[in-house]
Amino acid sequence: MEDPADHGELIGTRLRVATWNVWWRFGPWEQRQPLIIDELRRVDADVICLQEVWGAGGTSAADVIGDALGYERIYVGLLEMEPGVGFGNAVLSRWPIAGSDHRPLPAHGAPTELRNVVRADIDGPRGRLQVFSTHLNWRFDHSAVRQAQVETIAGFVQDSRPRAYPPIVCGDFNAVPSSDEIRTLTGERPVAHDLLLVDAWRHVHPTDPGFTWDNDNPFVASQLEQNRRLDYVFAGWFKAHGAGVPVSAELIGTEPDDGMHPSDHYGVVAELAY
Repeated sequence: MEDPADHGELIGTRLRVATWNVWWRFGPWEQRQPLIIDELRRVDADVICLQEVWGAGGTSAADVIGDALGYERIYVGLLEMEPGVGFGNAVLSRWPIAGSDHRPLPAHGAPTELRNVVRADIDGPRGRLQVFSTHLNWRFDHSAVRQAQVETIAGFVQDSRPRAYPPIVCGDFNAVPSSDEIRTLTGERPVAHDLLLVDAWRHVHPTDPGFTWDNDNPFVASQLEQNRRLDYVFAGWFKAHGAGVPVSAELIGTEPDDGMHPSDHYGVVAELAY
């Protein structure tokens, strides 16, 4: 009988995936936007998932960033933060986006908390990828809503099968790794669905808290909240030859430029075997 732990010769090539909440048009957004572009250019990810993306007048922050980097993109907004200016999620890719879909997330009676999950079908050089970008409710007392939202996300991911490569799910989950919301996705809490995702940061840095909401950032310090890890790159369980296994992870957007951080959140970039 074959050893089920033997994946065979491991894949040596990599897929670089970034996720970042870019803080809509809050704060000095016109000064922050070029800093976001500069940081993403430095990171040089193959696929970028963005949250709190503004959309207005037929364009969006995803278009501005995509044009600057030469990336294809999709953006879907559900909520207007002010008249004519939307708020949503996006996926950008250096490779062709062959298709896309999205699904609204349950709001449970909170009309100002409309959220969604966006899927991009990306024709990468070593096979098609399914990449999901999402953003959950932010309020501390909305754990039950976030749990319903991750169940919806899990159903959407499973409904998107078949696929040859593990699904990639990224975003600002507004929940710490020990929460029921995250444990629902990582197989540590009994659930009805059969989706199992691997937290790239924890896989690579099991003892590093990896705070993405950090009081070293002045935009965060003013909120009087604890440091937390809220932003994640998840990958589905590994396939043959280790496809999808996280091999590196780092924070992005941590350094200010002339005293200004690009966003209130730090982002995450992870490399997956691909």
